[in-house]
Amino acid sequence: MLNPSHSESLKEPGDMIRFPRLFMLCLFLLGLVLSGCPKKVVMIPPVQGPPVKNPAKALLEAFADAEHFQSNASIRVEMVSNNQRMNFLLNGNILYEKPDKLRILGFHPLGMGVFDALYRGGEFFLLVPTEKKAFTGAIADFEDLMERAGVRISTEKTPGIIVPTLIRIGLEKPEGRVDLRLKEVDVTSSLPEDAFQWLVPEGADIIPLAQLLKKTPS
Repeated sequence: MLNPSHSESLKEPGDMIRFPRLFMLCLFLLGLVLSGCPKKVVMIPPVQGPPVKNPAKALLEAFADAEHFQSNASIRVEMVSNNQRMNFLLNGNILYEKPDKLRILGFHPLGMGVFDALYRGGEFFLLVPTEKKAFTGAIADFEDLMERAGVRISTEKTPGIIVPTLIRIGLEKPEGRVDLRLKEVDVTSSLPEDAFQWLVPEGADIIPLAQLLKKTPS
């Protein structure tokens, strides 16, 4: 079911571009390093809804109709930075277990792991393999920062599927949006035993989540 090589039509990678870390924090503190090509600036359609302090909690509530599920996903990132609009597309896997476990893994179109984000009982764990860094901390400690960033979340359901199949996460500062489109949602199969285990690869640095914020522009 969970296949990192799962993909659809994808762009060729261009120059490596590091996104502002505030943007990554507000999108589950993913700390992504993505590749792509800048495009002409246009306004990104805003995501409707009130700002949220805790995106992880909002997603858990959106998935609460299911006891658990696993799904493939496409992850589309749009962002305006340095007067340029950038679009990226990743492949992903999503695992959820009620009431408070959520894992999102992102993969480059060529199959390389880009991030592994785990939320479990209020604690957040982020692995960025390309940087050999693992960040840990409590999401609740940064709710005010997320609210100031103007994080908004909207969801859409597909008839016959009990969980949302499209999640839109919008940001005001900086301007950006992430679309998570769930595919092949499986709410019946048991999750892998290690679905929410956190293992740091040998050689990776373990860093408090607060240090990620120190590198984040205000």
